[in-house]
Amino acid sequence: MATAEQLRYLIESHFEQDEERFTTLALQVAAHEARLGHSQVAHQIRGLIDKRKSARSKVIPFRPELGDLVLVDIDLDARLPDLVASSAMRERITRVLVEFRQQAKLKEHGLENRRKLLLCGPPGTGKTMTASVIAGELGLPLVVILMDKLTTKFMGETSAKLRQVFDEVGARQAVYLFDEFDAIGAERSRENDVGEIRRVLNAFLQLIEHDRSTSLIIAATNNQRILDHALFRRFDDVISYRLPEPTEIGQLLSSRLGRFKAPRMALAKVAEEASGLSHAEIALAVNDAIKHAILADQNHVIRKKLSLMLQERRAARQGAATL
Repeated sequence: MATAEQLRYLIESHFEQDEERFTTLALQVAAHEARLGHSQVAHQIRGLIDKRKSARSKVIPFRPELGDLVLVDIDLDARLPDLVASSAMRERITRVLVEFRQQAKLKEHGLENRRKLLLCGPPGTGKTMTASVIAGELGLPLVVILMDKLTTKFMGETSAKLRQVFDEVGARQAVYLFDEFDAIGAERSRENDVGEIRRVLNAFLQLIEHDRSTSLIIAATNNQRILDHALFRRFDDVISYRLPEPTEIGQLLSSRLGRFKAPRMALAKVAEEASGLSHAEIALAVNDAIKHAILADQNHVIRKKLSLMLQERRAARQGAATL
């Protein structure tokens, strides 16, 4: 049976609607039951958590005509506090949210809210998370456009498919994410370009410029340098992402560890070990360390184990760089 303290914290997190904390506590209860030899109860608790996680992210085809080109997440939990970012970047994202919520007030003065964003930066630095946060904060579906499907499977009819996507942008309010946008946004004068991709880019430029919907359009790229210069003036805002600084790494570690953080763990020292890794790589390393603690029936993450997980992520990065 869970301890009285665990039950109290569970009830508190439930009424505070802190799902991340609730999940962490539930996992601790499962680990506690496993230590007592109640393996069936522990298994049932973990099964309920896994079922909830899978139900939270319902990814379904958006409409039959688009086939598997579009995926939709209709139940988002991400909120602004979940995003580890600088105060300047958080302020810019907040501005998008405030303008959307008060767009009627802006229209009274002949102004439009910013709703076309270009996110640029290395992989794993929070671009997709930003789209999830914006959708979660505004209570809108997150619609992900699968760019690899757009530029390969439908070669020859890509522009027509792109127009169908923008028809949906106007017909159904949502946050539309064009991830890996450089697949179609590369500069039109590049020597290795092909005519089809140039036509797709021209179509995108026309469609986004004439879009007057109330949806938010977000394009994310890992390589800003190869984008066509004509793109930048079509977006209301361009936000650049970078690898996290030491203070942000500390915030990310604290947030991800939650109650699995050992009382005397020096996060500043761990942050030094994580320097040079992306937000996503650090989060994955912490998750690996937490999973090890759970399977070992430990209440806290062991510092050496977390350091090892960070080293593994760094080795994977260095190995990928040599390919």
